Amino acid sequence: MRKLKMGMVGGGAGSLIGAVHRSAALMDGQIELVAGALSSTKEKAFASGQEIGLPEERIYATWQEMLEGELSLPEKERVDFISVVTPNNLHFPVAKAFVEAGFNVVVDKPMVHTSEQAQKLVEAVEEREIVFCVTYNYTGYPMVKQARYMVRRGDLGEVRKVIVEYSQGWLAGDVEENNKQARWRTDPEIAGIAGAMGDIGSHAENLVSTITGLEVSEICADLTTFVEGRRLDDDANLLIRYKGGARGVLIASQVAAGEENALSIKVYGTEGGLRWNQEEPNCLIFKPSGAPTQVLKRGNDYLCKAAKGVTRLPPGHPEAFIEAFANVYSGVAEAIRARREGRTLEGDAEFPTVYDGARGVRFIEKAVESGMSEKKWVGFS
Repeated sequence: MRKLKMGMVGGGAGSLIGAVHRSAALMDGQIELVAGALSSTKEKAFASGQEIGLPEERIYATWQEMLEGELSLPEKERVDFISVVTPNNLHFPVAKAFVEAGFNVVVDKPMVHTSEQAQKLVEAVEEREIVFCVTYNYTGYPMVKQARYMVRRGDLGEVRKVIVEYSQGWLAGDVEENNKQARWRTDPEIAGIAGAMGDIGSHAENLVSTITGLEVSEICADLTTFVEGRRLDDDANLLIRYKGGARGVLIASQVAAGEENALSIKVYGTEGGLRWNQEEPNCLIFKPSGAPTQVLKRGNDYLCKAAKGVTRLPPGHPEAFIEAFANVYSGVAEAIRARREGRTLEGDAEFPTVYDGARGVRFIEKAVESGMSEKKWVGFS
């Protein structure tokens, strides 16, 4: 089994998420990084490529040069897929160009800026029949897969209520001047129409959808900008109505002073509830009605096949953030191999797809629409 060849757009010197993607993709020995257009300037791109050991002939100054260069190679020598880890404004042009050229694509979230762009990507992916992944990495945690299995199996009965919260405190003050990440994430030209709602609220929406499968019918959103002079929201509070009658609460805040990366979800049904917390990711709390609370732990034989299948270490050895990213990349690698070999994968894709990305963009748009509306309740269709 040869390793799949990966190219990367963005993620050069000073990029946190680029290093995370590289570490995750290479973790299981299925993938090798062979090419990259890693930065916005030629000098930085080459310096970054040399720093991580790329061959000089596969270090590109721009993504356009990378696309042209890879297409000029014999098909067996080209990258098998590219990973797009740029700021949000480049997701669409880069992903669309590579998809239309027939390359498989992994792109960071949120997928694109608008639903119109998302639809164009969906159509391009369907036409070219390529593998397309959006890295909502929290779907890769073993205990998220266990939660999904239990909810879908009916262990909670009929789902009535979902509470999801993603709180951070890193933007509680005016930090843009000295923080590159803060500057672009609060710039509407780069980040898009939403701040906290797009950056971390999109993760919260995806986590609910992944675990419960609930479909949104209406949204009532209150989006606030607390830091003076900031151009995008830094705090979001949503009430959600789901098809079938369930209700939800979504909180996404980047001004929750003192918080680090507090993503958590609670799901309640007619027969019980469960809770998962990203800062303690190896445990899932299950509360069946009329029975003792259960603490399910990663790595044990009593877990479902999907949870056990993405576990690398025995119980008691923590697995977390980068491993979850690696599980997403492993799913992508398996999908690429299956497609090339003419195999059909069993069950759902083990990674978020272009359809999840498109739904996430729609959710962000509707949250912003509701936040700006006097009517408040906005239909999702």
